[in-house]
Amino acid sequence: MTTGAEALMQALLAEHVDTLFGYPGGAIMPVYDALYDHRDDLHHVLVRHEQGAVHAAQGYARVSGRVGVAVVTSGPGATNTVTGVADAMIDSTPIVVICGQVGAAMLGTDAFQEVDVVGMTQPISKWNYQIRRAEDVAWAVSRAFYIARSGRPGPVVLDFTRNAQVGRVAFEPAHVDFIRSYVPSPDINMDAVREAARLINSAVKPFVLVGQGVQLAGASEELQALLERAHIPAGCTLLGLSALPTSHPLNMGMLGMHGNLGPNVMTNQCDVLIAIGMRFDDRVTGNLATYARQAKVVHFDIDPSEINKIVHADCAVLGDCKAALQALLPLIEHTRHDSWVNGFAPYAERERHKVTDPAIHPAGGPLRMGEVVNAVSCATQHRAVLVTDVGQNQMFACRYFHYSQPRSVVTSGGCGTMGFGLPAAIGATLGAPGRTVCLFVGDGGLQMTIQELGTIMEQGSPVKIILLNNNYLGNVRQWQAMFWNHRYSCTPMLNPDYELIAKAYGIPARTVVERNDLDAAIGEMLAAPGAFLLQCAVMEEDDVLPMTPPGANVDEMLLEITA
Repeated sequence: MTTGAEALMQALLAEHVDTLFGYPGGAIMPVYDALYDHRDDLHHVLVRHEQGAVHAAQGYARVSGRVGVAVVTSGPGATNTVTGVADAMIDSTPIVVICGQVGAAMLGTDAFQEVDVVGMTQPISKWNYQIRRAEDVAWAVSRAFYIARSGRPGPVVLDFTRNAQVGRVAFEPAHVDFIRSYVPSPDINMDAVREAARLINSAVKPFVLVGQGVQLAGASEELQALLERAHIPAGCTLLGLSALPTSHPLNMGMLGMHGNLGPNVMTNQCDVLIAIGMRFDDRVTGNLATYARQAKVVHFDIDPSEINKIVHADCAVLGDCKAALQALLPLIEHTRHDSWVNGFAPYAERERHKVTDPAIHPAGGPLRMGEVVNAVSCATQHRAVLVTDVGQNQMFACRYFHYSQPRSVVTSGGCGTMGFGLPAAIGATLGAPGRTVCLFVGDGGLQMTIQELGTIMEQGSPVKIILLNNNYLGNVRQWQAMFWNHRYSCTPMLNPDYELIAKAYGIPARTVVERNDLDAAIGEMLAAPGAFLLQCAVMEEDDVLPMTPPGANVDEMLLEITA
């Protein structure tokens, strides 16, 4: 016989878990006592705030493809995870969050640090469950991991009552691989595949939209084979960016509000739009009334709820992207669309002249965010993992960083969570220990989870932190400039000395103001054996361009902002 807390340890090991992110407290103390005996099996990362535990678990999951795990106590420990759970849900990130809870006999009594975790997280999790008996631990953990990683991945929350943690049980590992009425990956309908092939083969102006589903399914090779066989240009969503190497000749760039001009314009000119593992987010579509109305839409997705939710699909192929593309490829004809593919070039040239060159190779003036991103990417030979916070730092980073392999972008997409970047980068260093992890963060977002510098200090996490400091909440300021008559309400930032703060945590730091010092500073950062903070004093009123204004058509992109 063993305790429910020890049963949890055994169940986690049965799921091949090796890393936990967490913060102890009263209601989860039996679990932490059991963890003491598994210090050689389970590496626990003590974060400085429970939100950091969930974001770190997300970063770990996104780069590794494994399920991230967070362990927290009840009450405020559990409520502090809610933002991360919601973020993981909308971005399809597989994590399991284990929360302590008061004893089952005290539920509903407003006991100390009791919160209705199940009721609170049900709308924002893929599944949640309250473990009230030690006998249920093995089953609940196996089911949680199966649900989190299968089909369209997502977060699962386990609410672990104290009596279940201390109760005794004869532990036997469980193996859940089937749940009645749960169909994580629908069988591929070959009639739908044949119809998709017919539409693609008959297309004169086909265009592929690449979403994160391609990376989640491990389907980058199949995607590339499709593009090359049928000679189809592609654009990537924010989370789909590294599914296709930046240098691939058929990769036309990023879709959406701050994406590249060509992909957005050509969306409204193609005759067949092929969406693969993406959900037609409003930041991608712009005005739905005019979005790709001229095109036949082929939608590949594993989640039936996404089909026809936003954009009507003339042909829907349900199922795992890798399996669906493997079924599709033998039916695709070898062809060329030279005139259509070449049609993207004038838009790329126009964007390069008006936006890109001034952003990454400015003639003078203060440092620009784009040039810092480009310089770091080049210095890493485009092999690093990009982690971003949210805001202008995110958009500049995702626009100008280059990718050479999948699972190289970790950013908060659908939820847009400021403070995501620093803890997510810690998780990424553990999920991809052989890769350089570069975090781009703004002065606003860094201060939201700045306490995680303590986690970096303790863990020795080799995060390369590039702080783009413009003394503003930059994205909000840009909108205030464009749509609110330059009324900068509550967006200027009075910032601390970030170098001194980094050094207090034992993290070497350097500040760059002059352009001539940038390359040497980046070299120093990358040569450092551990973490490093590179603060770049960038132009205060820099703007992310191009931009599709809110409510505008996807092809109505601004290349400049006039007063």
